[in-house]
Amino acid sequence: MSTIIDIESFIAGFAYGGTTVLVGQPMDTLKTLVQVRGGGGGAPPPSLVRTARDLYASSGVRGFYRGGTALFLGGGLMRSAQFGVNKSVLHELERRHGRTDARDYWLGCVNPHVVAAGWAGGISRGLVEGPFEMVKVRRQVVSGWRAGDVFRGFGTTLFRNSFLFSSFVIYMDIFKMQVMEKRGYDVAAGIQAGICANMAWLTIWPLDVVKTRRQSGKYDGRSLGWLLGDAFRKGDMFRGLSMGMLRSFVANGISMEVYKWVETELRIRFRERS
Repeated sequence: MSTIIDIESFIAGFAYGGTTVLVGQPMDTLKTLVQVRGGGGGAPPPSLVRTARDLYASSGVRGFYRGGTALFLGGGLMRSAQFGVNKSVLHELERRHGRTDARDYWLGCVNPHVVAAGWAGGISRGLVEGPFEMVKVRRQVVSGWRAGDVFRGFGTTLFRNSFLFSSFVIYMDIFKMQVMEKRGYDVAAGIQAGICANMAWLTIWPLDVVKTRRQSGKYDGRSLGWLLGDAFRKGDMFRGLSMGMLRSFVANGISMEVYKWVETELRIRFRERS
């Protein structure tokens, strides 16, 4: 379909979000627990293995999906907004200004249209994700919350997602151009997405640590600047990175395969009806 609003991408994005939660929630729970339990002061924080063992001992397998209900409800919606808005904005930019010539790329490899569309997609995701993410984090760390808390950390989540998704689509575009088109490598969509998702998370990881701590309810009254400084002083800027990278590669890789399949099937069906 050649519409300004890319309906197929909105629906495929919803499928992506649901798949990401089903596949990646256990690893996300461990990542969140490790991020919240920072180092410093007294005894060192529990290791990843210790955290997983303690969680299983106290809550069993269900503990690894703690907070998953909130994220499953919002996951499909936020990914739908993320991919749908991104594709729609990209199509609109190309309709108005034409495809960007390689000579106009920033640093010779960054398409400004991709940057703008990725930023729009990231903001759209953040607007939907904020409340669901806060509830998920509180459930994961077993911290109570009230209705008035649902927008706690909202600004940080919005800021993080803007950089996260724009980074992801930029890396995807560069990967496609430099690895697949110029060098002729045929890389599966899931592998490509897993690699680029990890690169995007590496780009913004300290923001994710701060976002998680702000939403956890354990750092009330602390500003973004204070949390960043505290994480830096304690050596926690990249807390939970290993589990986060594993979750990102596996969950985003599988989810992208689902996304591509759903999007392709929908485009075929819509063409058949037109």
